[in-house]
Amino acid sequence: MLDTKAKEIVDGVDGKMQEAVMFLEEDLRNYRLGKANPAIFNNVVASYYGTMTPIPQMASITAPDAKTIAIQPWDRGMIKVIEKAIIDANLGLTPQNNGEIIRCTVPALTEERRKDLVKKAKAAGENAKVVVRNARRDAIDALKKAQKNDGMSEDTEKEAEGEVQKVTDKNIKDIDTIVAAKEKEILTV
Repeated sequence: MLDTKAKEIVDGVDGKMQEAVMFLEEDLRNYRLGKANPAIFNNVVASYYGTMTPIPQMASITAPDAKTIAIQPWDRGMIKVIEKAIIDANLGLTPQNNGEIIRCTVPALTEERRKDLVKKAKAAGENAKVVVRNARRDAIDALKKAQKNDGMSEDTEKEAEGEVQKVTDKNIKDIDTIVAAKEKEILTV
């Protein structure tokens, strides 16, 4: 049975690792896959009266069908600014406006673009694994320090290290599962 200090360290590292997994999921959700997905604009910013603001905070973004995204700014004067931000974001979309709504037709992905997205997803997965491994290293260092300075028994420290490793393995497996699912989604034509 782990003592309070060891349990605190294991729980803390689990929280950090789960944050890395959630960040990866959120990041992969923003990939454009040839289907209309309003989330691709979450990180696109435009100057809204001098303040760089994400497009979803200045317009209503919808996907009326599988190949079209409609952006309706709450302030019509922002249409040109939003259009420019979309072009500058290099999303592979060409915005067209009718004075009230900006429409972006989502083209089908080319084989080359699909391969690039798979590489990008794998790189994001590797980055998440690095965060998980760093959290594991920090937790093990904290356990060794607690044994040395706080009088934690060696058995407790070793048991806690085992728990940290279990948590690490679980989160690495989750990352691999998420990346594999995204890869399958990207390569599905």
